Amino acid sequence: MTGRMSREGGASHEDGAKRSVRGDLVKILLHRRTDRGMTLEPHASRCVRRGEVHELVTTDQRGTGPGSRIDRVGFLGFVELACAGVIDRGDDVWIDGLCIGTVVGFDACHFPNHYNILIGTGRLVTGSDLELCPELPVAFTQAPSAGH
Repeated sequence: MTGRMSREGGASHEDGAKRSVRGDLVKILLHRRTDRGMTLEPHASRCVRRGEVHELVTTDQRGTGPGSRIDRVGFLGFVELACAGVIDRGDDVWIDGLCIGTVVGFDACHFPNHYNILIGTGRLVTGSDLELCPELPVAFTQAPSAGH
């Protein structure tokens, strides 16, 4: 077994280390809305499978917790996942080596077709704002303070 095991005062931790979920953009979206009405799922994580396609959506709304209504959104595009894994609220989202924000939750209004993965950003951005194009790599990585 590789890796490091630790005990801090006997306290248990729910979340351990995990691998990154990677994929590539397959379609770019260019629009934004201030009245979208998405609802964040109560779940803090979602298991995803290789080959699934999910939508990436930014929001600059604050106070986003489970059940929150999200109206301010910028659409980035769709990502096809290259590996299975777990995407957690709080994961960093990277596109072409640039950290664009943090996962704030999931909206399932289109599920089982796809999830909307909501990404908290400092300002509302779209695929055109970030000059995205198909085939750019996407990664969801565990935040440095999470896990081991």
